[in-house]
Amino acid sequence: MTIGEQVCVIGAGSWGSALSNLLAGNGHDVNLWDRSAELLTEIQAAHENKKYLPGVPFASSIHTYAVLPDALSGADIVVFAVPAQRFGEVLAAALPHMKPESIMVNVAKGIEQKSLQTPSQLSRQITKERGARHPFAVLSGPSHAEEVGRGQPTTVVAASEDEVVAERIQDLFMNDRFRVYTGEDVLGLELGGALKNIIALGAGISDGMGFGDNTKAALMTRGIAEMTRLGVRMGATPATFAGLGGIGDLIVTCTSMHSRNRRCGILIGKGIPVADAVAQIGMVVEGIYTAQAAYELAQNCEIEMPISEVICKIIKGEATPEAALTTLMTRDRKQE
Repeated sequence: MTIGEQVCVIGAGSWGSALSNLLAGNGHDVNLWDRSAELLTEIQAAHENKKYLPGVPFASSIHTYAVLPDALSGADIVVFAVPAQRFGEVLAAALPHMKPESIMVNVAKGIEQKSLQTPSQLSRQITKERGARHPFAVLSGPSHAEEVGRGQPTTVVAASEDEVVAERIQDLFMNDRFRVYTGEDVLGLELGGALKNIIALGAGISDGMGFGDNTKAALMTRGIAEMTRLGVRMGATPATFAGLGGIGDLIVTCTSMHSRNRRCGILIGKGIPVADAVAQIGMVVEGIYTAQAAYELAQNCEIEMPISEVICKIIKGEATPEAALTTLMTRDRKQE
């Protein structure tokens, strides 16, 4: 394991906080930035992120910054732990203050709704517009912040088009409770992490409606099928969706109460309006945004994604959960 990297983590939500602790525990020098100065003050005072990661002691060696350029000063690796819908704007703000050739690592899971782009695609566009060159990696897999923060055994994937970069990120994060594999399918890993949130919403809706294991198994199995279908059409590798970043992440997100998307879906399935359900969760529910993006991408790619389509209609108020169920169960007969 490489010791002593200078790392800036952007975003002090649950995942950013858990990874900051992990990196500090691995012996790295960690700067943590968040747009909420109040949150950072509370973290410093309590040595705990009581809002997003309660019960997990914060490493005293982590430096918190409310000013982004200060947090980025000297950082060789910049970890973006902000919601996917904010990734582009935060990257644009960070770029002028990043060291040349510093590595960008995205750990959020989603597709930007307005551009229909993944973080790596946005990064490529934004850095090119500004004449910057920064290697890009994505870290993803079945990894709830609540469990990583408590040192529970977890396995993820670090993917980059540059094998050396992927291995460097592997070394950065890996320890005896956080195992990191490497890969090169950046797009596939991003799509797996984003699209599984839609299926998790569906699994939660199913739970909220009172259905059982048969229904959830069907949603998960047919869900991975349509995730793979879109991924392959967009250029991803099919095997990625059979690994940690695909089926692994799908399982954990569809079955755990740590999952915001599943919890939000449960509320919707019980008849609570979507906006109220999201408000009750109190954090970003990425699947709400990704469902619309996936629906538009499916149309652009001329493929069928029936689960994503009905979830999108539920979110937009164009279908009830009951009507969506009927739509899925009465589709034309097909071979698997």
